[in-house]
Amino acid sequence: MPHCRTFPKAVRIRRRHEFLALQREGGRRHTPHFVVIRRPSAAAASRLGVTVSARIGNSVVRNRVKRVVREVFRNRRAQLLPVSDILVIAKPGASTLTYAQAATELERVLEIVSDR
Repeated sequence: MPHCRTFPKAVRIRRRHEFLALQREGGRRHTPHFVVIRRPSAAAASRLGVTVSARIGNSVVRNRVKRVVREVFRNRRAQLLPVSDILVIAKPGASTLTYAQAATELERVLEIVSDR
């Protein structure tokens, strides 16, 4: 499996203080289904954090939204320039998105040029 398709701990935002610092210092962009907060990172690779609140749905729905967002990040991580810490917060309605719709929305907000 190619390295860029994995999601190791090194590319995850995992600690509460990291989430809070990113929310405090990052630039916010809104899409119809997500709030994306991004700030440049000194790390070797871009990192992702995903927040999906109970307002979005039950645990099955929330976990599906998180899986879709992580998969978009996994597939496009190499094209994210400059290296950044990214927090994706799901808005109500995100649970209705297909993978392709979520990918298009996130690629647009993160300014990733799709090779499709």
